[in-house]
Amino acid sequence: MAKKTLKEKIIKQVVKASDKIAAKKTTFVKHQTKLKVGDAAPAFEGKDQNGHVVSLNDYKGKTLVLYFYPKDDTPGCTAQACSLRDEYKFLSKKDFAVVGVSKDDEKSHQKFIKKYDLPFPLLSDVDLTVIKAYDVWGKKMFMGRIFDGIMRTTFIIKDKKIVRVITDVDTAEHAKQVMEDN
Repeated sequence: MAKKTLKEKIIKQVVKASDKIAAKKTTFVKHQTKLKVGDAAPAFEGKDQNGHVVSLNDYKGKTLVLYFYPKDDTPGCTAQACSLRDEYKFLSKKDFAVVGVSKDDEKSHQKFIKKYDLPFPLLSDVDLTVIKAYDVWGKKMFMGRIFDGIMRTTFIIKDKKIVRVITDVDTAEHAKQVMEDN
């Protein structure tokens, strides 16, 4: 009888522990920017891969594709950058300008641009100034691990106003996402 009671206690503890794990998994909500269509685009200024200062004011008269990505030369980030690269001529003809932003340093951006022949600037935001201004830094989950990082997000900006926010980025087809409704 004592063995059964002990066994029941163990089963009850295991069930309770698995319920806690399941509750943690179902309650996680990844961070998303609070910026929305119609908001003024936060002014930004940062250095690109060559140390040149780039700002929102540089894109007057253009539709700016300002995309935030986690890390240079990773599979998803490479697919996203290459998608925009492959359609860059078409985007340029439609008066789009493309700027990528991550917290990688200038040297990392230079290697990434050279390796994949990227025709647009990448801002180095190691101090997270632009990333936090656009509210794309927050809690995220990858492979069951929760941590702070850059939320892959793209802002389409015209006349310093946000005209579109893409939070569900399809890395391989991102250029097509950008061109939808434009």
